Amino acid sequence: MSDDDEQQLASRIGLGLAAVGRPAYITVGRAHDLGGDSDRSIDALRERAHNLLDAAWWLGIRYVDCARSYGRAEEFLGSWLAAHPGRRDELTIGSKWGYEYTGDWRMDAPAHERKEHSLAMLDRQWAETQTALGTVPDVYLIHSLTPDSPALGDAALLDRLRSLAEGGVRIGFSTSGPQQSAVIDAALALPDSPFSAVQSTWNLLEQSADAALERANDARWLVVVKEVLANGRLTADGVAGDPFAEAAAALAETDAQSLASLAVGAAVAHPWADIVLSGAVTRAQLRENLQARVPDAAAPLLAGLAEPAEQYWAARTSRPWT
Repeated sequence: MSDDDEQQLASRIGLGLAAVGRPAYITVGRAHDLGGDSDRSIDALRERAHNLLDAAWWLGIRYVDCARSYGRAEEFLGSWLAAHPGRRDELTIGSKWGYEYTGDWRMDAPAHERKEHSLAMLDRQWAETQTALGTVPDVYLIHSLTPDSPALGDAALLDRLRSLAEGGVRIGFSTSGPQQSAVIDAALALPDSPFSAVQSTWNLLEQSADAALERANDARWLVVVKEVLANGRLTADGVAGDPFAEAAAALAETDAQSLASLAVGAAVAHPWADIVLSGAVTRAQLRENLQARVPDAAAPLLAGLAEPAEQYWAARTSRPWT
C-alpha cells in the first residue's frame, strides 16, 4: 500500500478507546495484548492510551471515540489533549452518555457498567464529560439505544438534546443488539429529530444493520462503524473453534490479507460508512488496521460470512470480561 493510500484510509479510520480505558473488557486476547493485572493499573493504561493516541495522530487518524462508561477513557484523552493543545482543532471527538462505569477498576467486578437513559443522567454525564475531556465533544451519543430504551419517547430528554444540537454539538446514538435497524429507522422517523449521527455494530459476522445505515447516510447523518473486528473474533486470536470466523479467515487468506485487515477493508468498502473505528490496544494492531484494503472477494462471498443476528448478539452477551 502506498503512503497516499494509507493516508486516505486513515481519514476513514477512528481510534476507539473502549479497550484501554478500563482494565477489563470483552475482547479476545487481552491477556496477551495487555499483560497481567500489574500492567493494567491506571497509570499503565493511561500511558498505553497516550501512546496509541500519539501513534494515531502521526498516522493521520483524526477521529477519537470514548464514553462515560469506558472507565477513564475520557480522562486519558483529556490529559493527552492538555499535553498537546495544538491538536484539538484538528480532531473530531465523539463520546457517549447513558452508561456509567461501575467496575471500580477491578477485573472481577460483579458488574462493570450500568445503563440509564434519563434526563438526569444526561445532565450529570454531560458535565462530567466536559470536565474529563477539558473540552466539549464534537459528537455526543446516547450509549446503546435499544427498543426497550425510553429515550425516543421522552419529550424533556429530546428537548435537552435539541438544545445541545443548537449549540453546535452533533447529537446521535449508538446501537447494539439484533434490533439495530429498527432503532435507526425509528430515530430517522422522529419528528423534529435532534439526531444527525449514529454509531452501530457492523462486521463480517453481523451485517444486519447495513440497509438502515445506508438510509442514515442518505439522511446526511454521520455514520460510525464500531466493533468491526467482532470483539476479536475476526483476528488470528479469535478464530479457533469459531466456524463463522474460520470461514472469514479462509476468505482472508484467499484475498491475500490478514483477517483483521479483511474485516476493516470490508467495512471501509461501504460508501455509507464515514468512520470505521479501530479498537487497537497496540501500535502494531493500529498499523495492521491501516494496512487494510477493500477485499477483492465478491460481495456475495462477504455477505455469506454473516451469522444470524440473534445468534451473534447472544454470543456477544455471554462473553466474559477479561
